[in-house]
Amino acid sequence: MAKTSFGEEIYLRALTGKMVGEAILSEYNKIAVISPRNIICAAISAAAEAAFVSSTGGRAAHFVVEENNVKSTLEKVMEFSPEAVVLMFGGETPIEDTIELFVSTLKEMASQTLEAEIIFHVRIFAAGGLERAIKDSAILNYLKDSILFVYTVDLDRGLLLYNALTVDEDGSLYVEKIEEYPVTAEHAELLNRSLRDRTISWKEIK
Repeated sequence: MAKTSFGEEIYLRALTGKMVGEAILSEYNKIAVISPRNIICAAISAAAEAAFVSSTGGRAAHFVVEENNVKSTLEKVMEFSPEAVVLMFGGETPIEDTIELFVSTLKEMASQTLEAEIIFHVRIFAAGGLERAIKDSAILNYLKDSILFVYTVDLDRGLLLYNALTVDEDGSLYVEKIEEYPVTAEHAELLNRSLRDRTISWKEIK
């Protein structure tokens, strides 16, 4: 199957971000989105933020983390005091670099005891970023006591899935579907070309 062009990846993030902002974030009044500095993460974040503000009238803020500013950026997130934090990590940056920054961000969230519900983006979850992060005991202890969600995709049925996520004391991850949202044929085709055959590891609660 043909892979996606960079332009298609941007458009895919626009479609997905719109769904995230309108459906998944609709119950909140104030959200923060944290992402690395890359074009694709900016695209999905901006789409989600715009859809959220347009559909709810709520407040949103975007925070960009880089290797040298994680602590100061999380201090700004703490000052903003969101109800929920969306961790939009993925994009065109090499995935190992992205995972490293993702882990550093979660470690700082734990250090500052950020009290907010946390929503994980499918890309970092599918790439094993969360599995890597919870090998750190401070992150594990922080997340097992936090309210967590992750949105994933059912490529075969063309669905965006919103899931409750649980991390137990031994570092196992469990997802339990809360809601499913059908995507358009166009969206499904792009998702398949972008994500098919990615590694995704979790245990579903039946």
